[in-house]
Order: sequence, then C-alpha cells, then structure tokens
Amino acid sequence: MRKSRPNLKQRNQRESREMTVVLIRDQADADAVEVAFSESARFYRLLRENPKFEEILRRLREAKNQQRAVRVVLDSPNGEIIEDAG
Repeated sequence: MRKSRPNLKQRNQRESREMTVVLIRDQADADAVEVAFSESARFYRLLRENPKFEEILRRLREAKNQQRAVRVVLDSPNGEIIEDAG
C-alpha cells in the first residue's frame, strides 16, 4: 500500500489566520515593522523589502484603528514574517 504524499501545492501553502492587531512598532531605521496580535504573545515582522510593504502596513493600521481582525499570511506555519494581510 502506497503512502499518500501531499502534492506540491499543499507543501508550498503558506500559513494564514485571522488575527487582531494590537500594536505596530515602526522605527524608520529598522529593516522591518514589528506587529503584535491579541491572539499571540509573539511579535511578527513585516519586512520593508516586501514589494507590498506600504499596502500591507496600511491594511494592518486600518484593522488596528477599526479594532477588527485581518487575515494574515505568514511565511510558514510557525513563521514570524508577515507576507500579506487583507
């Protein structure tokens, strides 16, 4: 009997989850903005080198101001790098 293996698409899927922004730490000289969510005790990082940096940061700020959850896409299931938010 053959073991089933996840297909390539499943292996490369990024982690995403609904989270509520509680803090955004933006220091101009840093390579990333730090973001904290109420659902996690960790700090996550939005890298300035991300091509969608400004757009993602705007979405995170709007979600924080409106006190609503936002779907956050991370680089891996236990990752700390924010790749997208919306």
